[in-house]
Amino acid sequence: MPSNQSLSDRARRIMPGGVSHELRYKAPHPVYIDRALGAEKWDVEGKRYIDFKLGAASQLLGNSCPEVMEAVARQLTKTPYSGDCHPLEIEWAEWIHRLVPSAERVRFTGSGSESTMLALRVARAHTRKDKVLRIDGHFHGWHDMLLKGSKPGTDRPPSLGVPQAISDLTAVAPPDLEAIAERLDRDPGIGSIFVEASGANYGSVPLPDGFLPAIRAMADELDKVLIFDEVITGFRWSPGGRQARDGVVPDLTTLAKVVTGGLPGGALAGKAHIMALLDPSRTVEGLAPAVSHKGTFNAAPMVAAGAVAAMRLLSTGEVQAQADAMAARLREGVNAAFARRGIKALAYGDSSTCHLYFGSTAIEGLSAQRIRTATPALVQGLRSGLLARGVDFMSFTSCVTSNTHTPALIDEAVGIFDAVLGDLTEAGAIAA
Repeated sequence: MPSNQSLSDRARRIMPGGVSHELRYKAPHPVYIDRALGAEKWDVEGKRYIDFKLGAASQLLGNSCPEVMEAVARQLTKTPYSGDCHPLEIEWAEWIHRLVPSAERVRFTGSGSESTMLALRVARAHTRKDKVLRIDGHFHGWHDMLLKGSKPGTDRPPSLGVPQAISDLTAVAPPDLEAIAERLDRDPGIGSIFVEASGANYGSVPLPDGFLPAIRAMADELDKVLIFDEVITGFRWSPGGRQARDGVVPDLTTLAKVVTGGLPGGALAGKAHIMALLDPSRTVEGLAPAVSHKGTFNAAPMVAAGAVAAMRLLSTGEVQAQADAMAARLREGVNAAFARRGIKALAYGDSSTCHLYFGSTAIEGLSAQRIRTATPALVQGLRSGLLARGVDFMSFTSCVTSNTHTPALIDEAVGIFDAVLGDLTEAGAIAA
């Protein structure tokens, strides 16, 4: 049987860094997962982990959801993909239309990054303005067009290979309404506003109270296209995402992760008159469609089959209620551990998330830069310590829950977290 180390050695000989995603890199080696079920998973060496990563927040229904697995298996007996229209894509789109307030029309994509790319192209075509305003620290995928500003506090994209000419089309503002209004007034070339509906990095930096309705009103007043990135919040914050829960409807919405039932893919949803630019039966300035969009695996039948099965479960709200309750239990347990050990830190989060801040028991008014101040040694020590004891967090110092987490699993994880805090305090990584 291969070990995690031997697989890593093998991967490094053929893949850059031995990984397919930069956040999967880990020294001395990552763990290689063999199987996953519910809120647990096991690596190739047989070690079991309580899973708070959950497929980068895609597995709200838990790993290997039986209904999704069965639907995909049935579809595989017919065809996984043919490149044609099929009935399941219609049913899937109808579910999104019923649940997501902004989804008057739906177009499927191959990933969440693709959905944000398409949203920006459609918005530019509608407004005839090339520039976009995005919020400091919010994340909208790995592509060139919205990478600038994803690392808080800098106007430089966190990657080489992004042309300056592309970055110049992206304006960055803090989540401050006065600053945003000033930036929009100063640059009339901005036609659209992109917002991660949870706040930066699925809510690790929460939006100020009232921000979403206020930015909606501002977009209306200034005639800007408002785009909500609900790649993580969509179907997790509520069956219709954050926009349904909070009653704030954007012009366009980007979706992925939970919308597919945790399978590869994504979607763009939006108001009919804007989405009409994607209609191949309409000609605008000699172009039909006015906005070109292709994608070999858009709404692949095997993905659509799993997604439709997921929609049936997600639509009731019961899934979200269970996941939210387990996240609340996790946050309470971790905060109790902080208090017992006299550590100035806070576990917080909205919906089914849990974020950790070290240095204070409050985060109100802190910027993205201030919240993300945990030292590399602390982050590495925390994540490595948890993983060694059988708990897998999602990224940095954050995680999500699913409807398959139980009180017993949460309490077990809190006990492990408390033990790791003890190790870190003893090592001097945390000052008690």
